[in-house]
Amino acid sequence: MSERIEIPTQDGPAEAYVAGEPGRPGVLFFVDAIGLRPQVEAMADRIASWGYVVLVPHVFHRDGSAAALAPQGDLREAAAREAFFAGGAMDRVHAYTPDLSGPDTDAWMAALAERAGDGPVAVTGYCMGARLAVRAAGRHPDRVAAVGGWHGGGLVTDEPDSPHLAIAGSRAAYAFGHADNDGSMPPAAVAALGEALAGAGRPHTNEVFAGAVHGYTMADTSSYDEAAAERHFEQLRELFARSLG
Repeated sequence: MSERIEIPTQDGPAEAYVAGEPGRPGVLFFVDAIGLRPQVEAMADRIASWGYVVLVPHVFHRDGSAAALAPQGDLREAAAREAFFAGGAMDRVHAYTPDLSGPDTDAWMAALAERAGDGPVAVTGYCMGARLAVRAAGRHPDRVAAVGGWHGGGLVTDEPDSPHLAIAGSRAAYAFGHADNDGSMPPAAVAALGEALAGAGRPHTNEVFAGAVHGYTMADTSSYDEAAAERHFEQLRELFARSLG
């Protein structure tokens, strides 16, 4: 079962994709910088098949519809992915600051609660979505029991609102699969993230997927790495099973 819905936010309605049977444990899925599109819907369908109801919000709802912002070309072709990002995608990412994403996350969580069963929920995020997932766990510690973060960027910064600082206020278990040689998450940042997880006493894995580049889960782009993507699904399924039952 899947459907498109609209979720009210402080800045108007936002589209979202929902997959899975109502009443199942809930999963909030944060998209990468490319946004809500068939690829992430297919990923949500796969996660839902494990026995969950999965909500994928269109986080860039202030900038236009999901269809209007989606790539018009095939991002698997040479240089097409780079051209897409050069066309304004990163402007949207940078504009989606915590003062916007925080209240939005409250709206996503409320919409998920209307469809999921009682009990804790899980969050998974990709690229910029990994940051949103970590922040969600800190913002909703009584609800979020598990967080997956995959080829995330900027999880550790020098800013006072760095995403990794939210871990201390969370109660979740975490699984991170970092891209290899990722300039947005260099070895020092991976190590600092691990220190934050250990310091907070949170169960976690914090691994670099050797040879996998940033975006490795996304089969509709030139960054896709099937082995790394399947490894991510395996770890995510195990995390959710442990945390949500």
